[in-house]
Order: sequence, then C-alpha cells, then structure tokens
Amino acid sequence: MIEIVLGIGLIAAISAALVERRRRIRMYHVLDRMLDQILDREEIEISDIQEGELSSLAGKSIRIQEKMESEIEQAMREKEQVKSLISNMSHQLKTPLSNVMMWRELLEEQVSDEQQKVFLVKMKQQMDKIEWILQSLFKMVRLEQGAIQFEVTETSIKETLARAVNTVYERAEKKNIQIITLPFEDCRLLHNRKWTAEVFSNILENAIKYSDVNNQIEIRICPLELFTEVKIRDHGIGIEKEELTDIFKRFYRSKRVEHKEGSGIGLYLSRLILEQEKGYMTVSSEYGVGSTFSIFLQNCQNSSAKLSLE
Repeated sequence: MIEIVLGIGLIAAISAALVERRRRIRMYHVLDRMLDQILDREEIEISDIQEGELSSLAGKSIRIQEKMESEIEQAMREKEQVKSLISNMSHQLKTPLSNVMMWRELLEEQVSDEQQKVFLVKMKQQMDKIEWILQSLFKMVRLEQGAIQFEVTETSIKETLARAVNTVYERAEKKNIQIITLPFEDCRLLHNRKWTAEVFSNILENAIKYSDVNNQIEIRICPLELFTEVKIRDHGIGIEKEELTDIFKRFYRSKRVEHKEGSGIGLYLSRLILEQEKGYMTVSSEYGVGSTFSIFLQNCQNSSAKLSLE
C-alpha cells in the first residue's frame, strides 16, 4: 500500500515538474517573441496571452515599446531639425560670404583710393549682415531649446516703442517713410524691454523694406481687458491670404519677395519671444494694399500701472 502511495506521489511530482517545465518553456518563448517584436519595432501580439504573470509582462513590454517609439520619433525630428538648420544656415550665409570674397578680390587689385573706400564700405555691409544672421540664428536656437530665460516685468510700453523706432529710423528716413505713433496714454505692460523692442523692430523693418518710398507706417495702441494690442500698419505690398499662416514659420520667405534681402528669421524669432512673455501676434493683410501686425502684451493686474503723460 505504501509503495502504491509513493508511486502515485512520484508520478504526481513528475507530472507537476513536467507541467512547470512546459510553462517555463512557453514563458521563455513568449518572452523571446516579445523581445524580438520590440527590437524589430513590430506590434506585440497579446491575443494568445492569458491573464497572469505573462499578461503583466506583456503590458509592460508594450509600454516600453511605446516609449522607445516615442524617443526614436523625437530623435528623428531633432535630426531633421538639425539638417534643416544647417541647410538654411548655409543658404543664408552663402550670398553675403560670396560678396565679401568678391570685394576682397577687388581690393587686391590696383584700385583708386575712392574705389577702395567704396569696396570697404560694401564689404563692411556684408560682414554686418553675416553677423546679424548668425546672431539671429543663435537667438532662435537658444529660444527654441529654452536656453534663454529673460525677465518679464511691468514696463512702460512707450519707452519700448521709442527704442524700436529709433533702431529703424535711419532706414525709414532713406525711403522718406514716416513712422506715425497715434497719441495714447502710456501704461506699463508685462514684457521685457530689450526683447520686445526687437519684436517691434523686426516688424517695422519689414514694413519699411516692403513699402515704396514716400509712404507711412502707423502705430496704434488699443487697451483691452486682459491684453493691450499694439497695431503696426503699413501700406506696402501686402501678403497673399494663403501665406498668412506661413510667414511665422522658420526661414519662410514668399516667392514674391525672394529678390529682396531677407532671412526668414525675424517673424519666427518674434513669435518665440512673445510666447516666452505669454503674449502673441496676429496679422491681417490685403495683397497690394498693406498689412497690419497686432502684438498682444499682457496687462498688469494692478490698474494703477497707467502712467500720466508728461
């Protein structure tokens, strides 16, 4: 009797061991298949996996795969951005660098003192353009990466506008373009004077560049409930309706203005600056008539931030 019981127990033990071995082998094959699917970036099959340890592992494997896919996609996007940036930098710098080389070669020849002065002025203009492009590119990249953090404070909008107008005054004067600021009560808005003045300067420079001589640009301040709108209106060539959303993209330039100097950086850089200030910008335009750019800056919470005109 004891031998029978021992025999039955041994058979049961062997059967249990075989079942466990088959379970482990099956688990190994399932895990091996899931790892291969992760490595091959294939969809993990879970239809034949029942609830339990394998089901839990399958769920975690799917999350690992999704995270890997997300990181791979992010890496690919960053790679394309770097390629695009290098390509555009090369394109932007090609013309001014070629011009510098040309003026340098001309200076190496026997030229009069008067010609030498002209060539040196033209070379300096091209070198200034190269410096501006590089500085704009560096600002753009650092703003995109969040490497630039500037302070936003309650600041007089009149002083910021005056700073921007002074920057472009000489260019406007050469084309006999008047910059008219309609009377308004000065107020403090949440912005950074240096960076916001650059936003206004970028828009004013475009307005001057794409306007005919003997023209004018109007600046109007419109207080709203949460924001104050700064409208800059020109009477230039205007923008086609289908391009209105494209002009704020990095390096975008309309085919209609490719013959004019430009980099396609200014408006994109302005948008990045305003985003950091929690502001924004819109545009309305009619081709052949002109454009109006509206910059929205946050009002200060304290209503006593208004300044009296002196």
